[in-house]
Amino acid sequence: MTHAADSADIALAYHARTKHKTERYAAGPETLDWDAQPNPFREFEGCARIALSLDAASISTSFADIYAPDSVRPHALSIASLGVLMELSMGLSAWKEYGPDRWAVRCNPSSGNLHPTEAYVVSRNIPGLENGLYHYLSRDHVLEQRCRSANVAPARAEEHPRLWIGLSSVHWREAWKYGERAFRYCQLDIGHALGALRYAAGTLGWKAKVVENLGCAELATLMGLDRAEEFSGVEHEDCDLLIAIDPHPENDQSCEDGRAPGAWEAAASQWAGHANLLDPRPIYHWPVINQVSLATRGGIASTQADAPNYPPLAEPSKAQAANIILNRRSAQRFDRKLTMSADTFYRMLDCLLVRPIAPWDVWTYSPRLHLIFFIHRVEGLELGLYALPRHPQAAHALQGALRSDFLWQRVDDAPHHLPFVKLMPADCRTVAKLVSCHQAIASDSCFSLGMLSEFEAIVKQDPWRYRQLHWEAGLLGHVLYLEAEAAGLRGTGIGCYFDDLLHDLIGLKTEQFQSLYHFTVGFPLTDERIMTLPAYPGR
Repeated sequence: MTHAADSADIALAYHARTKHKTERYAAGPETLDWDAQPNPFREFEGCARIALSLDAASISTSFADIYAPDSVRPHALSIASLGVLMELSMGLSAWKEYGPDRWAVRCNPSSGNLHPTEAYVVSRNIPGLENGLYHYLSRDHVLEQRCRSANVAPARAEEHPRLWIGLSSVHWREAWKYGERAFRYCQLDIGHALGALRYAAGTLGWKAKVVENLGCAELATLMGLDRAEEFSGVEHEDCDLLIAIDPHPENDQSCEDGRAPGAWEAAASQWAGHANLLDPRPIYHWPVINQVSLATRGGIASTQADAPNYPPLAEPSKAQAANIILNRRSAQRFDRKLTMSADTFYRMLDCLLVRPIAPWDVWTYSPRLHLIFFIHRVEGLELGLYALPRHPQAAHALQGALRSDFLWQRVDDAPHHLPFVKLMPADCRTVAKLVSCHQAIASDSCFSLGMLSEFEAIVKQDPWRYRQLHWEAGLLGHVLYLEAEAAGLRGTGIGCYFDDLLHDLIGLKTEQFQSLYHFTVGFPLTDERIMTLPAYPGR
């Protein structure tokens, strides 16, 4: 058996092993001591720190402008505009207090507000910032200088400033609460962070694209994550991806086709810092997480998507994009009496179709996730089960894989180009709640959904795609979060669901498709007892 086949078997076995079932949940801690929660902020002791300005409120770009290529005049890439990018993607959006408890809310969503995703900045010729590698510390909105590049010669006039953002995961942050299923949630969070960076770049008139053909070992070296002595005795970080930020989208060659920066000059570059310990008393150990992490490491292969020529998005929000991004929250409860409009619902669905605009221009992968909807309270729509295949060929494959008695009836009132179909009329509120681990947010909302991924064949061909499929799910969730916020609604990602119960409900008999993420949208009910405080008081 080849190494790739072994790795695929490990990934597929991990996925099966970590399914929640009605008779038992995936292996996790038996109890949680919230007072001993891991430190939510990684920092590097001994690094020089560079404070970033908080200028997001000055960015007037509308949410609609992000979806319209070339509508925003690109801001110059500088340390000030880099500050805006990080503030609107990986930064804090507020602090919350309830009694003695205090916690941070960030622009990039995270399951359980545990935030395993860390961000690194690679700079080249950026005014006000030395060439090198920096860790972004969201708590203080500062850059920690991890590596000062030896290549510090002044930039020539024709050399553009260059910027890359690397993302990594601290698996223990999720595993502390969720046990073996944590690797899934870390990958979903990477997808959310990818969406957060693409939308934030759009507010500045920039583009962002995942760097392709980059191996895991090369990326770990670039991000300094393979420097064992600087992570000795502390939680490891797993490198995930590198994003090239393009501040000159009018020039197709401005980012050299999104290639990675060159390797650090090992003999001359100056490194600093030691990672902090996040949890001094870990009680549990989940070896399967490291196994699936190793099995799914690989290079991000280049590909080319064949996307249908969908019409432009209709009537996106004219509200200030920064306000929508900074006010995004996860709803904890929904109002069961209110119904969302059909126009709002169809617009949200339309944003989930792949077009050569934000956020889907962040990579070249064809869509592989398709949506099964539980419709509860949408104007003009009968309660029931519906589907949205996200590329034309998927409809036929889904129809062959799901229940034979499903209607596959096109919804007449939906926009003509939207492949939205009714599967079966029914009051699905009780079932939706049951499938989502008995959580009322799945039934009290206007709709909830499960994201079905084309699965087994893709993972067998390239085990690394197990990660990328989850990233696509997280990216879909991020679009739903922001679109809900723009419409005066709220969304919530649901990582806890009974995998095979949903599969049985819709008639899936094989692993051709698997559910990777659930989501729900509705009118939020706010707990007035929870205080909201500024993200960066005194700044």
